Amino acid sequence: MDNLGTVALSALPAEAQKTQSLIRAGGPFPYSKDGVVFGNREQLLPRRERGFYREYTVPTPGSRDRGARRIVCGGQRPTQPEACYYTADHYASFKLIAQ
Repeated sequence: MDNLGTVALSALPAEAQKTQSLIRAGGPFPYSKDGVVFGNREQLLPRRERGFYREYTVPTPGSRDRGARRIVCGGQRPTQPEACYYTADHYASFKLIAQ
């Protein structure tokens, strides 16, 4: 979607930068749900076939659970995503991560 803003990877919280590095390395991930298919039910990301997007937790300091921050990446090869998006509000909004 063209209405999504962009954010530089370097401008994201340190936890998001670490998560992005783990994605490109193929893990290991701290949460069992990291890497699961993201369904894009909110339809805020560009429409793609099911299985294209995968989601990863961005740890939130002080949170007792996974928190609201995620990175969602799309592509055929998870370690070489075509595009990654950051959400700090549990899928209510996304920004394209510019490398």
